[in-house]
Amino acid sequence: MNKIRCIMSAAVMLGMLAAVSGPVVAADEATLKEGKELAFNNKKGNCLACRVIPGGELPGNIGPPLIAMKARFPDVAKLKAQIAEPRTLNANTIMPPFGTHGILTDAEIDKVVAFIHSI
Repeated sequence: MNKIRCIMSAAVMLGMLAAVSGPVVAADEATLKEGKELAFNNKKGNCLACRVIPGGELPGNIGPPLIAMKARFPDVAKLKAQIAEPRTLNANTIMPPFGTHGILTDAEIDKVVAFIHSI
């Protein structure tokens, strides 16, 4: 539990240090619902395989918990880039490149990003 608290604290601190690049447009409820379904679907986003996500059951602990995402990623474009092609920032990541490998379409990535950013 202490490890999770440390990760959460670090995530919040990093979010506070990030530069805000403009207002974030809120997604509608339907988009958020579809994004959540994609993120939790083990044949699509499968985010729960590696991460704790509020509302998710049986999460993994490989990646950091998805919390305070607006603070961690005030620029939605950077969050989208991280999901679509995470190897850009970390060549050794085990996170799959959902866009590059065609795991998710661009429209699906947008929905997942909207959901994740809403957390």
